[in-house]
Amino acid sequence: MKNILFLFVVGLILLAEGQFKPNVIKKEISTLKTQVKNDEQRNQVSNRTTILQKTEIPVLCYHRIRTILPNDGENMKTYSVSPSQFAEQMETLYDNGFHTISPEQLYEYLVHEGKLPSKPILITFDDTREEQYRLGAAELKKYGFKGLFFIMTVSIDRPGYMTKGQIKNLSDNGYAIGAHSWDHHLVTKYKGTDWEIQLQKPKKKLESITGKPVKYFAYPSGVWSRAAIPKIKSNGYQLAFILSTQRDLNEPIYTIRRLIVPNSLSADGMLKAIQTTFNK
Repeated sequence: MKNILFLFVVGLILLAEGQFKPNVIKKEISTLKTQVKNDEQRNQVSNRTTILQKTEIPVLCYHRIRTILPNDGENMKTYSVSPSQFAEQMETLYDNGFHTISPEQLYEYLVHEGKLPSKPILITFDDTREEQYRLGAAELKKYGFKGLFFIMTVSIDRPGYMTKGQIKNLSDNGYAIGAHSWDHHLVTKYKGTDWEIQLQKPKKKLESITGKPVKYFAYPSGVWSRAAIPKIKSNGYQLAFILSTQRDLNEPIYTIRRLIVPNSLSADGMLKAIQTTFNK
């Protein structure tokens, strides 16, 4: 919009100076458009470079907080920590001087040079599980920790998952709410109306529940694609989160890396994993 207004003003100046010659005006505007485009491209490259040069902030990703059963498979163990493990991990973060941040603080740090506390860390939860509200948020509250809950909207109000009221309560108590698609469909499979169903509608539903803008998206299973990023942007998301795979060097704020904390990690092991995963 600013660029359009700038070109319009230039045209008025030329008109006022009595230089209203269509061919001249057309040439001048074409030249200015090229200059503006080149400036925007240089700014984008500069912004990307600046973001990539910054220290990478640790982001943890939790799914299940439940007692591990003897017959649990490896997948369940990878995506689960026991209630006692989670409690110990939060206590360990607190005792080691970590300060949790909000996704808004992360965005301001990456994009606008916002300041962060010492040893910042972002704690996130995927998939809307009820124990994240009952056990996860309660444990965070003990230490005054912040958290970001990614909601898969198809699961809202289903048995074992959060209700609308619980999601609203999280939001009202200062926790951030993000979208995790409608039904965990991978973004690499989206086509046609999938973009509306999986990106737009979940955002609107969560905004209607919380009364607040929803600006953060977590890719189902951490699987992302470059083709999805323009769609995520156009739907008003400011940040998008993957898992611990390589981020896109052209779109670093739409491929923010996260570390899944599996059942196999002790609290001390978690600290070491944070250091080795986010070592820039």
